Amino acid sequence: MDWQILYWHWLVFGMILMIAEIFIPSFTVFWFGLAALAMGLLSLLGVSLPLAGELFCWVVLSILFTLAWFKWIRPRAIDRTKAGLSREAVVGERGIIIRVPGAERRGEVRFSVPLLGADTWPCLAQSQLREGDSVMVKDVLGNALLVEPIGSVGEPAQPLEK
Repeated sequence: MDWQILYWHWLVFGMILMIAEIFIPSFTVFWFGLAALAMGLLSLLGVSLPLAGELFCWVVLSILFTLAWFKWIRPRAIDRTKAGLSREAVVGERGIIIRVPGAERRGEVRFSVPLLGADTWPCLAQSQLREGDSVMVKDVLGNALLVEPIGSVGEPAQPLEK
């Protein structure tokens, strides 16, 4: 008896695998489901293969889709902005100025321990700073940190000239 998989078998199988992804948090089963949908579309378009050929094509497509996701698509989809960073985790941290903020550009502050995944951050200041000054994070303004110098006790910071 020659058993044949029809196009709608592939479509149903693909949908079942994609729905299973909801319960399996690896995001790999999705690509197997997408490959099954692709096989269903190929069958619908008239591509006729024996059962072993269809299964082989499904396995190859699954591997290709999975590799494409982990190798090229996922690394480009990572959000590299600092939007939504936790203000409470940042305020009060101490760092060192490695690029002085000016009127036209942001400075850069380096922390000894990475802060929310990065050891250098863009910064703004309301006081005059020099490279190497120790600063403390006062607030978060967008994706930059507002810093103030950590001076000696009783030593006021110089205000920025406008």
